[in-house]
Amino acid sequence: MFSGWKFVETVFAALPLISAQVLVDFQVAQPPPVPSDVKTCTIKILERTFGNSYYDPEIVSYSTPTDCGTAGSWAAVTLNFTVTSNGTQYDRLGVFTFHNTEIWRTSTPEPTPDGIIWTYTKDVTHYIPLFAKPGTFLLELDNIVTGTLTGEYATTLYATFYAASNNNPTARQSNLIVPISTMSKTLANDASVPPAFSLNVTLPQNTVEIYAELYASGNGEEEFWYYNTADEYINDLPPGTTYGKGPFREVRLLVDGQVAGVAFPYAVIFTGGINPAVWRPITAYGAIDLPTYFLDLTPFTPVFADGLPHNVTIDVASASADRAINQNWYVSGLLQVVTDPSGERTTGQMITYNALPYATTQTFGSTDANGVNITVNAQHQIYIESMVVSGSGQSNHVIFEQNLNYTSTQYYLNNASTQNVAQISSGFVKSTHNGAPVVVDNFEYPLFINVTYLNVTDTLIKLSTSFDHSYNRQLSPAPFILTSDITERQLATGYFTISNAGNFGSGKNNNTFNYVDSEHNTYSRVVDAAMNKIVYNQESGSLAGSSSGMSWPVAPSSFSVPPARLPGGKGISNGS
Repeated sequence: MFSGWKFVETVFAALPLISAQVLVDFQVAQPPPVPSDVKTCTIKILERTFGNSYYDPEIVSYSTPTDCGTAGSWAAVTLNFTVTSNGTQYDRLGVFTFHNTEIWRTSTPEPTPDGIIWTYTKDVTHYIPLFAKPGTFLLELDNIVTGTLTGEYATTLYATFYAASNNNPTARQSNLIVPISTMSKTLANDASVPPAFSLNVTLPQNTVEIYAELYASGNGEEEFWYYNTADEYINDLPPGTTYGKGPFREVRLLVDGQVAGVAFPYAVIFTGGINPAVWRPITAYGAIDLPTYFLDLTPFTPVFADGLPHNVTIDVASASADRAINQNWYVSGLLQVVTDPSGERTTGQMITYNALPYATTQTFGSTDANGVNITVNAQHQIYIESMVVSGSGQSNHVIFEQNLNYTSTQYYLNNASTQNVAQISSGFVKSTHNGAPVVVDNFEYPLFINVTYLNVTDTLIKLSTSFDHSYNRQLSPAPFILTSDITERQLATGYFTISNAGNFGSGKNNNTFNYVDSEHNTYSRVVDAAMNKIVYNQESGSLAGSSSGMSWPVAPSSFSVPPARLPGGKGISNGS
């Protein structure tokens, strides 16, 4: 067992022994706001090199540590994931499942011939009810190794437990975490939709509060869902330009067929997406730690309190007439459950239910000699009100409401050689318990992309790209999770070439990131990269200092990589 962060120091101390051209990749994010003056205990959860690993996850048994207090009494828990790779390889999705519950969705940066390394530390304090008991831990990282795709991903995962103290008491937590998952014992527990994913969930009869967390990300024909075009206009574009079903997506959570809440998702761009050269060494925001979405299901407590199974469904809908999407999204979720200490059955009733099953949408556009322009708008308002009475006799007047908005305009110009997206998802999610705010999510996700194809033949694609991508979110996920305010803006530009002779590109990437939370922790960072090198890095705030002192090796400015994945699956003949 290691103490504190000795293992992190060991990893980076070894870097000078590696080739001077090893690339250190990272996603800009705040360091976890954990206590600095308490005893810590670090244990290795797993270590595995993922070569040909499809349908072959790493599955290990977890036991609670004994050196940092009684199980579950910790002030905080973090996971540290460190990965190295070299060769040529696509980015790969990674899913961490614990007690059949997804607790982290990640993806890999694409390696270089001389190698890459990245390490990310994630705060998992709100999952302490899972870490407080022995169980099965699973990491699925599906990878394929061939004569041309040579990269393997060597991974190590540690967990660090922070002992409680007088100044840092045991973290607030729910009484029970219930997975919304496939419950597989041999694979990651996320489900592929469509079709919709459903399972029956039974909660304790003394349940008084329920908080949902949703995981969702697009894959395959849905990876670039924001570039998909409305069905009404798909035939106005050259064949193979993009996929249909439009750019709007909402992730829905239903209880017994009734919509309990929805999420308008943030567009995560993986490191092989559109132009891999701009995501080195700084990944797009969310690529290594994908955002999740929080809903208050407490208005449904009187429903679940009968102690019988109730159907919970997760699906993803579009603005098309049939609400269908392409293949596929990966989804899962969990319920954080708070119970009443009396053990007596909860009673109450739902007073008001005002929720349309799907968002209200509008689609319009124009086609002329200059190109095709398509605009899709969407709105979804939800209002659910209940009175919940605990077995102890306490009444809770609960209101859950959402007001979400979406707008997207796509510009396909010059016979679709220029493809622009201007998209903004925004809105607020709010619940109150007896008038006091409990779950709050005020968000705005602007996304502006330009892709211009400079030369396209059967054996060559040259393109230029620019990205203006922001994540602005004031979030109070649940009473036992820290409230945070994040503003992140990423500007990236570059060129990329796909050819049978090799794939290569160049890019620049600027990140401006600010974080503050309800405990007055702060972190700000401005970091710029150009041609795979960090050219500016400035950190400040109470959480700063964990990476500013690192001496990071740099990679050559150009090297061959896998072909970029492009909207519509565009590619070249006989490409690798």
